[in-house]
Amino acid sequence: MTTTRPAATTEEEEDASAAANAAPPDADDREQQHKARPMKKKKKKKRRRAPSEEELAALRSVLRWARRGEAGGDDEAGCGHPLPAGRRRPRVAVELHAHSARSDGSLSPAALVERAHRNEVKVLALTDHDTMAGVAEAMETAKKFSIRIIPAVEISAVYSPSNGSGANEPVHVLAYYGSLGPAKSQELEKVLSSIREGRYTRAKEMLSKLRNLGMPLNFEDVSNIAGNGVAPGRVHVARAMVAAGYVDNLRQAFSRYLYDGGPAYATGSEPAAESVVQLICRTGGIAVLAHPWALKNHVPVIKDLKAAGLHAIEVYRSDGKLSGLSDLADTYELLKLGGSDYHGRDDKEESDIGSVDLPVLALFRFLEVAQPIWCNAMKENFATTTERKGCQRASSVDDLCNMCLSSSELEETDDSEVEVLRTEFADIILKSISCKTLIEQRAEITSFLH
Repeated sequence: MTTTRPAATTEEEEDASAAANAAPPDADDREQQHKARPMKKKKKKKRRRAPSEEELAALRSVLRWARRGEAGGDDEAGCGHPLPAGRRRPRVAVELHAHSARSDGSLSPAALVERAHRNEVKVLALTDHDTMAGVAEAMETAKKFSIRIIPAVEISAVYSPSNGSGANEPVHVLAYYGSLGPAKSQELEKVLSSIREGRYTRAKEMLSKLRNLGMPLNFEDVSNIAGNGVAPGRVHVARAMVAAGYVDNLRQAFSRYLYDGGPAYATGSEPAAESVVQLICRTGGIAVLAHPWALKNHVPVIKDLKAAGLHAIEVYRSDGKLSGLSDLADTYELLKLGGSDYHGRDDKEESDIGSVDLPVLALFRFLEVAQPIWCNAMKENFATTTERKGCQRASSVDDLCNMCLSSSELEETDDSEVEVLRTEFADIILKSISCKTLIEQRAEITSFLH
């Protein structure tokens, strides 16, 4: 069998072939070539800045909080990794924006926590859309891995320009709460429930628009994809479109039909963005504008929501900090936060949970603002619980704490928070042992708290 040598297709290939067949240069030739070759300048490696004392102090404080005040050495959440020495910037793996199957994510709350653990996340906020139904499951699972859960929710809203010009724009506001959850929880749940009910009407309107575009879908199929008790959202409609063969993937469904203002997009019964921020503040939460880079005109949104009480905006993503938004945060004196917005979709481009490098100083400043607000909400929750319990007698601090913590709303309180309340209640209870009913004790406690 004969073979023919393929012809070179370019001059470069011919030169390469000639060079390969040429005789190797002798020592003199090599010396001349070396002298003729220009010297390349060595690139200087950029030296990393050593962590400041402020950063190291912030890291210690954050780790103590993440461990719920448990004793331990100065390591990363007790995992055997020492505090950074030399030129490594201190970091705690945190995830402040992630979704479970209780809204439009693919993983159950428990599976989400397990994935966070595999990614060495130490603090996780479950931010499902318009529901906090998955928080209890996430907290229970997190006990196995010593992960701190921040009860949270991403609330759907609509922004209307204050000057009356321009179109309304969908806005999402993240609400972060302390471990006891929101104060005035019934007020918050009433709003969230209304938004969820509106999602059913919205989904039907989207299906009507898709039908007019020649892509009929059954509402029952969308509901089954969403799952029992889960209000259907755009992602569930998108998954139904993929299953029906109308689009290849979720990204295509959104980019062609379901994007904000798209041909199959529909609005629900979302409240005004300003009222959502005020609601979060009223219920003891930290209000954060989610993914402002996705807004058509984010400057007036940030300005008006700051006036309503907004605490922070998302600035950090998995691809780094957005300098323009960071400057805006400085201008309006807002905290700078961020998260992966993880949903667990079958998308190689989706950021994984824990992938956002949130500086420890940003987390520390967040906690500086959040903890007094969460503490006040905790006190309000305890005062409300003792009132609801009626005329039971509490003869000790333990009795009162145990009685309050027997509420399903408060069962996730961590040891450090219970200790705060023990200290605050101790003097009152010890003076009240003799013959006071809980009602009389509660009046004294309420007076003390205020």
